[in-house]
Amino acid sequence: MGLVQWIAVAVAVQRLGELALSRRNERRLLAAGGHEAGAGHYPLIVLLHAAWLSALFFTVPQDAPVSWGLLGFFLLLQGLRLWTIASLGPYWTARIVTLPGAPLSRRGPYRWLRHPNYLIVAAEIAVLPLAFGAWGISAVFSLANGGLLAWRIRIENRVLEERRVSPNSH
Repeated sequence: MGLVQWIAVAVAVQRLGELALSRRNERRLLAAGGHEAGAGHYPLIVLLHAAWLSALFFTVPQDAPVSWGLLGFFLLLQGLRLWTIASLGPYWTARIVTLPGAPLSRRGPYRWLRHPNYLIVAAEIAVLPLAFGAWGISAVFSLANGGLLAWRIRIENRVLEERRVSPNSH
């Protein structure tokens, strides 16, 4: 296996860990009276991420040249990703699960952006393939991800609108 394959495996393991955390948070939020919105798009997001990692693993040559600057940027994005997850704490989920009456986060990157994790994911999907010269993977998956995120953000904004008027934060 080449570097790109090892990184694809590492990202897959990271995502599986995030899914475990998400499921724990989802169960807690649902038990407290939360509800899920837009469940229909979620399997497509999972499929997109699995296909993206598979494309990297199986189609990028093991000896592909590496752009260390772009790979370093991808690693920086991982730190930003963890920051966004930590900023939401027990409210972070991979699905859109909302708890009515709960305040919206104003911590971490949520002080400046409504959807920082989506911006990070979009950058990850573009940058990692580019670090190995896989322009086609970057373009195809960035376009597909952009469409799914537009759909998801519309759903999430609609669901969270009632909570945006709350001056509280967590």
